[in-house]
Amino acid sequence: MREPIRPILVINGPNLDMLGTRQPEVYGHDTLDDVAALCRRTGEAEGVDIDFRQSDSEAEIMGWIKRARGAFSGILINPAGFTSTSIAILDSLLIFDGPIIEVHISPLFRRDEFRHLSYVSKAASAKIEGFGIRGYAFAIMRLAELARKAA
Repeated sequence: MREPIRPILVINGPNLDMLGTRQPEVYGHDTLDDVAALCRRTGEAEGVDIDFRQSDSEAEIMGWIKRARGAFSGILINPAGFTSTSIAILDSLLIFDGPIIEVHISPLFRRDEFRHLSYVSKAASAKIEGFGIRGYAFAIMRLAELARKAA
């Protein structure tokens, strides 16, 4: 039997609530509800609860990250439009005391040049991109593995 571990916080940035309708040629047809369901199924299989959130507000995301310290075993973050713009989110992530995995549905290296820079990567333990929504499942599996090792 696995040791109980603290939940994983899954944060989705701006416009990810529009998945499935926004640029399906880039992001696919899966919705944010599909992503949430995948994360919860993966968490259940890994024996960890998932706290799944989305916000278009940089300040709200920063607040979630700061309150995550000591309460969550890891953070999965898809910063979306804040990836290449938010030093404030980077600074908040640097406060967190556990592993952070950055996830992107599409491969940033194949997108516009300004999207290649990720401030979040400077705080992340790992980065998964270009696997569609399956990248979320990969990240949860790894975060759960790291949490079990730390327990």
